Amino acid sequence: MADFVRRYFRGPHLVWAKATRLVADDDRGLLLWLPEGAEFACRVDADGRPLRAAPTVEAYGAAPLATRTWRGYDVLLLHPPGAAHSVWWFFAGGEFAGWYVNLESPAVRRGGGIDVVDHHLDIDVAPDRRWRWKDEDEFTDCIGRPGFWSAEQAAAIRAEGERVAAAVEAGRFPFDGTWCDFTPDSWPLPKLPAEGAA
Repeated sequence: MADFVRRYFRGPHLVWAKATRLVADDDRGLLLWLPEGAEFACRVDADGRPLRAAPTVEAYGAAPLATRTWRGYDVLLLHPPGAAHSVWWFFAGGEFAGWYVNLESPAVRRGGGIDVVDHHLDIDVAPDRRWRWKDEDEFTDCIGRPGFWSAEQAAAIRAEGERVAAAVEAGRFPFDGTWCDFTPDSWPLPKLPAEGAA
C-alpha cells in the first residue's frame, strides 16, 4: 500500500492536502484511508485555524499553508469513478460513526495523488441513514463570485447532492453497509511528500 495525497484547490491555490493510504483502485472507485495521526496541510487564518469560506480566491492564496496532524476520526474515503462527490466513512475508536458526502469536482489524478475543487455544500449522514445538508450558507454565499460557481453550476452541484441523498434513503451502495466494519491493516501513518504537498 502506498501513501496517496488528496489535494483541494481553489483556483490555482492549494488549500488542503491530506496524506492518505491507497486501499483499493477498482471499478467502484478509488478507496483511501485517512487515520488519526496522518499528516495534512491547510491554509490557516491569522489565529492559526484552518481557513474556511474565504471571500475570494486570492484570499486563499495569501493565507499561509501549515502542516498539521489529523485528529477526531479515522476516515475511509471513496471517490466513485467520474463522480462530483466523495463518500467518507467516519470511525471513532474503531466503530462506524456515520457517513459524510463531500460535494466536489470529479477527482483528477496527478502524481501520487488526486486533485479536487471543493464545492462547500456537503451532506451529513447518520448510521441510520438520516441525512442533512451541511454548509448551505457558505455554498450559497459563493454563488456568482469569481473563481467559485455560477447559479447554473450551483444548481448542478445541488442536483448531485440530491442524487446522492436518494441513494442514502434507498440504502444503495455505498450506503448499504459496505465497509462499515472496515478494519485497517497495521499500516504506517501516511505522510505528506518531503518535496511538499503540491
